Order: sequence, then structure tokens, then C-alpha cells
Amino acid sequence: MSVENSKPHGVVAATGSGRADGAVTDSLLSRSSAPLATLYGRPLLSNQGIPLNLDWVTQVRANTSAVERRQQSHVARRTVKKDWQAAWLLRAITCMDLTTLSGDDTDERVRRLCAKARQPLQHELVKRLGIEDLNVQVAAVCVYHRFVETARKALEGSRVRVAAVSTGFPAGLSPLPERVGEIRRSVESGAQDIDVVITRAHVFGGRWQELYDEIAAFKQASGTAHMKVILGTGDLLTLRNVARASFVAMMAGADFIKTSTGKEPTNATLPVGFVMTRAIREYAQETGMAVGFKPAGGIRTAKQSLEWLALMKEELGVSWMKAELFRFGASGLLNDIERQLEHHVTGRYSADYRHPIA
Repeated sequence: MSVENSKPHGVVAATGSGRADGAVTDSLLSRSSAPLATLYGRPLLSNQGIPLNLDWVTQVRANTSAVERRQQSHVARRTVKKDWQAAWLLRAITCMDLTTLSGDDTDERVRRLCAKARQPLQHELVKRLGIEDLNVQVAAVCVYHRFVETARKALEGSRVRVAAVSTGFPAGLSPLPERVGEIRRSVESGAQDIDVVITRAHVFGGRWQELYDEIAAFKQASGTAHMKVILGTGDLLTLRNVARASFVAMMAGADFIKTSTGKEPTNATLPVGFVMTRAIREYAQETGMAVGFKPAGGIRTAKQSLEWLALMKEELGVSWMKAELFRFGASGLLNDIERQLEHHVTGRYSADYRHPIA
């Protein structure tokens, strides 16, 4: 995988043989329902995984200096303004996994968070924005397994999904049977999304078959629930490790690849975002299957949410700017988005104490 090849926008690109047969995925698509996304006009299936292709993985390269230059040009651009900015911020809310993963979580805190998920903006603000008919809600509430049933009951009748962190979150070092069992218990309790943690040591040791088998076991245990694979990018040390782990996770059947647990010293960063989204793009080009992306950890401001949405639009296209393929893992982000929207309609910023739940 090399930036020097002729792939479009090739900061991260791959070379190698034995890729998935595009004719096979096109045939599957012709028998399936509406495509999940499109890329360069080609309709894409949801990811079903492919056999591990070690040639593809080992030839992956990431040009760090090119990625950093791309990140610098991205944040230097003029952002969207006024009504367009408000519309993008509303889109950010609908792509949000509202999260509480603290050691002092309680059932009551989870219920309050679920109430905020169902009604993320104050009624008065919704009225002044003129968006009553949109019924804006977040995409999911993300909790520990212990609170899945509480969240499911609190969200009943809404569109908001229940996401559970599993597999020995955040370290992912418990025995494999225990991690697989935790996934099954969360699904049985009503979780519709499962956020799993990989064994980072498999990446450091280049044990790609072991990593693939681990993720494939998680996918099987997840059943019909969407599986988001947390790479722990802040621990992986290099962008090449991030790119390689991304490809293995997608080959093993990940519905989403996710940056971080939120517990690492370094969490979601734009350079990592560019590497992961370009891996998603190349995987889609080669296999005809779409994988979602979830940056998580350290995303706290409305401005950051706009930067990430712009990244998705530029790297993967408008069809990825929806909850089915893009999520923010966030706890405090909703607070700042609500304050920015209030400023949009009143010209004033509200006090933080008016947003105690987010």
C-alpha cells in the first residue's frame, strides 16, 4: 500500500492481488434491497466480510507527512456559516452516540441520558428553529452491559438505538470466551449496537490471523446487532498500524470501525480519521461493501463536529453522512451544539448550567 500509486487521493492506498471479486458483490447487490451507500456512482452492500487477505494487509503503507499536510489544509478551510451551519449541527446530533461510561454510572443517570437522547434540544429552541416536524433525536445511547436493559426500557417507542460496550472494555484483555459471552448477553438484553475492543497486542505482533479470528468471533456473537470495532488508535503508535488493523477488522465483518474507547491518553484525531476513512474507501472500491466510521473520545465542541462531518463528505461522500454509516462517540458534545444553535437563533450564548445532562 503506497501513496505513490495512482489511486484517487492516495494518502492511504493499497496494492496486492487476491482481492474480493467485484462481480460477486454486484451479483449479491442485484438480489438485495436498496444499497447502503454509493461510492463514485456504484451502489454498495452492507459489509459481510471477506476471507483474510494477508498480501493486502502486509502491503499497506501510510504516508504520515502527507496525512499531516492533509489535516492542516482541512482545518484551515473556511467552515459552513449561518443557516448551513445550523443544518450541519442538526445532522451531527442525529449521528451521535450519546455516551456514559463512568465508574459511578447509575440507572437514574442512564434514564436521564435516555430522556436527553429522545429530546436532545429544548422545546423552545426547537420551535424557534422551526424544526418541530423533524423530530431530531440522537442515533444511540451507549452504556455498559449492566445498563442495557435500563436504556432499552427508557428508549422504548423511539428511534434511538441501544449500544453496549463489550469484550472487556476498555482494555479488551479478558479471556476470549468471556468477551464473546458478554456480547451475547448484551444482545439478549436488547442491545442493537455492540462496540467491541480488539487485542492491541495482535497488531503489535503482526498476528493478523489471530486478530481476524477474534473479530470474526465477535461478529458471530453479535448476530443482527451492528458491530463497531474499536481499534484503540491512540495505543497503536503508527498510522500504518491503524490502517492495517482497519483492513483486518473490515475483512472480518465489522459494520463500523471506531477510533478509540475514550479512555486512552490520545483518542480521535483527524490524521487517524483520514487514514481510517481512506481504508474504508479502498475496501468499498475493492469489495463493493460499505463500512461505517465512528470517531470517539475528545470530540467536545460544535466546531470539531463540523470538521469531522466535512471529512466524511470529502473522503467518502454524502451517503456516509448519516447515522447508518457515521457516528460520534460523545458525552459533552451535545452541550456545545445546543449552545451554538441557541446562539444562531438568539445571538446569545446560554449558560452551561442550562445544559446539565449533556
